[in-house]
Amino acid sequence: TLQPVPVGVAGELYLAGEGQARGYLLRPDLTAERFVPEPYGPTGSRMYRTGDRVRYREDGRLEYLGRVDFQVKVRGFRIELGEVESALRRVTSIKDAVVVAKGEAADKRLVAYVVAKAGEALEAEALKAQLRQGLPEYMVPGTVVVLEALPLNANGKVDRKALPEPEAPQSGSTYVAPRTETEARLAAIWAEVLLLPRVGVRDSFFELGGHSLLATQVVSRVRAELNVELPLRALFESPTVEGLAGRLAGLTGLTAPALTRVSHEGPLPLSFAQQRLWLLDQLQPGDASYNLPAALQLTGRLDAEALRRAFEALVQRHEALRTTFQEHLGEPTQIIHAPGDWTLPVIDLSSLPEAQRNEEARRRVGDEAHRPFQLSTGPLLRSTLVRLSEEEHLLLVTMHHIVSDGWSMGVLVRELAAFYAAFSTGTTPALP
Repeated sequence: TLQPVPVGVAGELYLAGEGQARGYLLRPDLTAERFVPEPYGPTGSRMYRTGDRVRYREDGRLEYLGRVDFQVKVRGFRIELGEVESALRRVTSIKDAVVVAKGEAADKRLVAYVVAKAGEALEAEALKAQLRQGLPEYMVPGTVVVLEALPLNANGKVDRKALPEPEAPQSGSTYVAPRTETEARLAAIWAEVLLLPRVGVRDSFFELGGHSLLATQVVSRVRAELNVELPLRALFESPTVEGLAGRLAGLTGLTAPALTRVSHEGPLPLSFAQQRLWLLDQLQPGDASYNLPAALQLTGRLDAEALRRAFEALVQRHEALRTTFQEHLGEPTQIIHAPGDWTLPVIDLSSLPEAQRNEEARRRVGDEAHRPFQLSTGPLLRSTLVRLSEEEHLLLVTMHHIVSDGWSMGVLVRELAAFYAAFSTGTTPALP
């Protein structure tokens, strides 16, 4: 909306006034994107959109926080990478730092690359502890990589693509094998959830890369395999296999009643999490903050009809994907709709020149990610296929957080792939 922000509040930096350039040479598209009308200047004047995220300090100086396009979403939290980098650079022993997001969906995590000042030594866990004094837990990088220098590109800026892949998370403790059946079963659950070959009884769940979503999976599997009800906070209070096994020793087996299927006809109540998201939507209608967008690059021959059928089968399989949210007698309710036909729009950019094609594809990805949903009418899942060439496509999939989360996105992509494989080969889908 191009409204000035108060002192201390972050915003995008725009430049205007005498000496302002008129635009980019022979780049009318980029000129239109970056040089925008100036609402607070003379008629016809323009200002330059820098893409830098800054805020005014009390002394009137601007504090650089990073690039606007370096905002990421990790496990449901929107994070400005520049803010994390600024916090790292305030550490006296650090010369420079850059933070990136690695992984997809529920496995996405923050990785910090740091360079120490001359004569200083950096220790990852001590650095994380220092960051926690000024940042919320979700903004503290799960992995810290110490480098001698950050890789730079030809323009002298950090080359993020050249940053090395971090090693697999490892606990700082020496490996100790499980000694009891309970420890062995817990260690096996942790290893499966964390995608590690083995876990020792004194390894910390969170040092190994665990987070709240994965903790929920651990608790669910403990309930299913050990037949005990384990509160989620227990894993945070006892983050080692040894400690958690000790807590389980005092718990008795579950005697929960058998689950029975209830009718899903008519309006149904919302969960607490859904109530929160519904209320936020009422307060800010048309806001896309709780969109869960994904852009999947597909290479090879594509059967668009098989892909459309795969989405249709996916929506039929999951009631949440055909649910809308409406107000009934003053209360928010959810309504599950019957399965129907699915439409997969196809945008063909293959005839455009490569540079223009890539630019248009990026624009389409951004527009789709920021297009709001209507909770009352749905659908709350959208899919669009962008054809770049005969064997190159982008599949844009967007859901609203009220019907899905980062963990679910991974499940849905795997099931979509299974449906597509079956329909494109004329076989029956093999899903439980």
